[in-house]
Amino acid sequence: MSRIPVALVSLLFLFGTACAPRAIRGGPGTDNPAMDEAAMSVLLDRADIEYLVGENLGPLYQSRFWAQDVEGTPGQPLVAIWPIQNATTQHIDDQMLTVLSSIETNLVNSGAVRVVDRARQEALAREIGIQQSDLYDPASARRLGRQLGAQYFVTGKVTSVEEKIDRARRVQYTLFLQVVEIETGLIKFQHESARSKALKR
Repeated sequence: MSRIPVALVSLLFLFGTACAPRAIRGGPGTDNPAMDEAAMSVLLDRADIEYLVGENLGPLYQSRFWAQDVEGTPGQPLVAIWPIQNATTQHIDDQMLTVLSSIETNLVNSGAVRVVDRARQEALAREIGIQQSDLYDPASARRLGRQLGAQYFVTGKVTSVEEKIDRARRVQYTLFLQVVEIETGLIKFQHESARSKALKR
C-alpha cells in the first residue's frame, strides 16, 4: 500500500478549506459593519421590521391619544399586545415574532406605559379558555383584558402585495397598527407604514 506524500495531503487540505463556505461576522464593531444593510431576499428582514415598527410607533408617540390618554393621565396605563396577524401569503412566523418583540421592547422603553409580559398573557389566555389567534377578536380581548387589568390592546397585521414582470419581482409590505381601548372596543390610534422589496435578475 503506497503512502500519500505529506506535501500532497497539505495541498488537498488547503484546496478543501479554500472551497468550503466561510462564516463571517457582521454589524457594528466588526470588520463588516455594513453586512446587514444589503437585502438577501424579498422576505422581511430585521432592517425592514425596524423600519416598519418605527414608522408606526413614531406617530403613536406624537398622537393626541398618547398625549391625552397616556402621558396626560396619572400613573402608567397597562397595555397588552395581541398577536400581529400575518395577512400575507408567506410563511414568515419568525418575522412576525420579531415584529411583536420589537413593538414590546419599544413600548417598554418608552417609559410611559406598563406592558403585560406575553408569556403571562398566553398562560392566562389558556387558563380562561381563550384561543389567542393572530386575528383580533374583540369579545375575547375584552375578557382577557379584564383578567389582565389592561386598558389597551396593541394589535395589527402585516399585508403584502406582490408583482412580477418578466424576471423582476416586487413585494410591497404594509404594517397596520391599532391601539384598541379594551372596555369600549374603540380604536384610539391607527397607523400604517410600508416597505418595498424587489428582486431583479
